[in-house]
Amino acid sequence: MAEKFLYPGGLVTTTKNSGQQWDLPNAWAPYQWLGFKAMKNYGFDELAEKIKNNWCSNVERVYQNTGKLMEKYNALDTETIAGGGEYPNQDGFGWTNGVYLQLQQN
Repeated sequence: MAEKFLYPGGLVTTTKNSGQQWDLPNAWAPYQWLGFKAMKNYGFDELAEKIKNNWCSNVERVYQNTGKLMEKYNALDTETIAGGGEYPNQDGFGWTNGVYLQLQQN
């Protein structure tokens, strides 16, 4: 799983780079939480921590550079803002805030 879906900026939803918002290279908060909790529940603590650290570092870097939490993040190129899909990346998204806080507390 990790070699196909886990990148420096977090877990990606798919391995298909279609240019659509849910596909590679974008990473979304709900999937970070699901991946983290699943790995914890099955005893893969090291992998869970890597998911947490990769995602949180990406969120923190974007926040330091923009002053914003975003809807989605680029998991492959952590120097680039995420894109793709029907509309531009949205600022200040509730699930990013919630997942980031939960990961920091776990």
